[in-house]
Amino acid sequence: MPWAAASAERLRSAESANGVPRDLPVIERSVVRVVVLDKADRLLLFHTRDPQHRDFGTWWELPGGGIEPGETYLDAAVRELREETGIVVGTDQVGAPTWRRLATFIYRDGRRLQHEVIVPVRLDGAGPPVDESGRQDYEKEDYFDFRWWPVPEIVGSTQRFYPGRLPELLPAFLSGEEIDEPLEVWS
Repeated sequence: MPWAAASAERLRSAESANGVPRDLPVIERSVVRVVVLDKADRLLLFHTRDPQHRDFGTWWELPGGGIEPGETYLDAAVRELREETGIVVGTDQVGAPTWRRLATFIYRDGRRLQHEVIVPVRLDGAGPPVDESGRQDYEKEDYFDFRWWPVPEIVGSTQRFYPGRLPELLPAFLSGEEIDEPLEVWS
């Protein structure tokens, strides 16, 4: 897929153009992000920070994480949602990965280069409270709050999000459009 064809040269060029540090180790991985919608069309986002980079401030982020070796994006979406939120869904509730993107950002002591797919999950009822008991310790440090956002509030918000273009691209994603987002240098 063209969205996944990142090279070290392309990353370094983007870093130079955006004035970000070039001397950090690069961790490249495949990731799934989940747009979780409840019955009232509210979307779950985590209020997030990087404790090692307080100058980045805070932002709202989609649940999700790394796809383990031998794992499909479906399996990873179900696992990540359960671990990060306590919400249990089946693979049949996970929609197609119609939003594909390449992103890079500084996280703790390294630079992440992520090949991401974003998938929808629709819940049958109201968005439940988040159960963080399955989270890793670093996730408990990073995620300090959550909110079920009405979609129009995200679209009209001036707050910071990850993915950065979430307010702009969310309506197209929810209508089923295919999105191939080019490299986002988030930090």
